[in-house]
Amino acid sequence: MVIKKKTRVRRAKKVNASRAEKAGRKFCDMPEMAVRQVPQDVDPGRAAFILDMDNIWVNGTVIHYCFFEHTKHDSPTKWTGSVADKRAVRKAFKEWKDLGIGLEFVEVKNLDEAEIRIGFNQDEGSWSYIGTYPMGNISKRKRTMNFGWPLTTSHGKDTALHEIGHSLGAKHEHQNPFAGIQWNRQGVYDYFSGPPNNWSRRKIDSNILDAVSESDVEGSGWDSNSVMHYEFRAALIEGPSPYDSTGIHPAAGLSPKDKSLAQHFYPSLRKKDYINLIPFQSEVIQIEAGGQVNLVIKPQTTRKYTMQSFGEADTLMVLFEDGGTDDPIYLQADDDSGTDYNAKIEHRLMKGTTYILRVRLYWANAAGEMAVMLW
Repeated sequence: MVIKKKTRVRRAKKVNASRAEKAGRKFCDMPEMAVRQVPQDVDPGRAAFILDMDNIWVNGTVIHYCFFEHTKHDSPTKWTGSVADKRAVRKAFKEWKDLGIGLEFVEVKNLDEAEIRIGFNQDEGSWSYIGTYPMGNISKRKRTMNFGWPLTTSHGKDTALHEIGHSLGAKHEHQNPFAGIQWNRQGVYDYFSGPPNNWSRRKIDSNILDAVSESDVEGSGWDSNSVMHYEFRAALIEGPSPYDSTGIHPAAGLSPKDKSLAQHFYPSLRKKDYINLIPFQSEVIQIEAGGQVNLVIKPQTTRKYTMQSFGEADTLMVLFEDGGTDDPIYLQADDDSGTDYNAKIEHRLMKGTTYILRVRLYWANAAGEMAVMLW
């Protein structure tokens, strides 16, 4: 009995000390991004699928990341990170990859080759753009991710996982419309407008108080332990119980739901997941919304080919050249979601070269009513 009693006291002190350590910390400050506009005449259910999948990578993509180095890239000195912080980011990429997801992460030295470009300006907060948003929107000489404090602490390690989560398409979990958090709004404004965050009212709204639209999230329950969730003191919450008295304190690291969602959107790819696409033969796509088909093209002649989807469906179609390495080369893409036309790519394919056509389904009017053809 005595031993058990002492054990309880020791654990309670550890929890209290941990919460005290986290008080007054800085939080992720996401940059503003233009919201995708879906035509008003598009059915709400169809629009929901489109917005839910917006900025999600096609599975199997090799994502390249690059650290800004002022001596190499003629960038501000403040953007260059320490050896320890860069090591922490590499470990965070590896932790996401070790879930067995179908994405690959490769560090490169050339900014022009990188989809994710990372800075370490300590005068700013930590932030990242969502998923594929930077492609076509952000200059190759600008950051797509920044870390604004050391990453070697427990909070820093979670920050690295959090920002990479954004780059994979994840949004803030505390803004999940299914969370049901009843905010002490004035308390939130007072707390986050002060040090160390010093946020404007608009920034507090966009990062905390404005719930994400139900059409923008996977329709599952709230995960208070997600690495994408901020920590909040009890004084900032009016309900529900027990959070109004305990606050919300996510456990460190990736939660079980973080892991399952990553594996859902980016499942491991196996050889049997690849289907040969033969010219002039229609390949019927039978997958659920959010699913993906991977088609292999081995042209017998060198000429211009057309790849097109058919049927009432919203798809993202991406063509890669498989050079026999683990890093296929991106060639071209088309996204027909929310429109009346079908995704279509026209490209000159070379005999003796293998290509991969990845087709991600946002929405289909009915199962089995979508197909892809090559001619």
